Amino acid sequence: MLLIREINPLSFKLLERIYRFSRHHQVRQRAHFLILASQATKPEELMKVFLVSYKTIYNWLNRWESEGIVGLYNKPGRGRKRRFNPEQESKIREWVRQEPRQLKKVLQKIKEEWGIETSTETIKRIRPKNVPELASNATRCWRRARPNKI
Repeated sequence: MLLIREINPLSFKLLERIYRFSRHHQVRQRAHFLILASQATKPEELMKVFLVSYKTIYNWLNRWESEGIVGLYNKPGRGRKRRFNPEQESKIREWVRQEPRQLKKVLQKIKEEWGIETSTETIKRIRPKNVPELASNATRCWRRARPNKI
């Protein structure tokens, strides 16, 4: 058996619930790993199921041993850092409200003001919710004209 300490029934039910209903893929994956590991699945089989290395298997196991359920979740600070701070984002929202259809002008203002090069997609993620998005060809819905019935 891979686990050092046994999973009690309450924790096991919680792991099953996390495995089925968690929003986060990595958390579901780690919960599934612990469920299979508690059923005496060999580490080699777990590596094949989850497509991870031997070291990752033992990292997940050690985090479970030291932190419990909390060890399933990623720690803060992981992933890509924000490109703009909150003050800059509020300024960008203001610029987008002034010129909602001309995001390239907003990009120029950002480059002049802060010296940061970014894309229009980044600006679209930041823009306020009440400003409409420009419809692209992919989002338009073209329908056939139906003949009028007499």
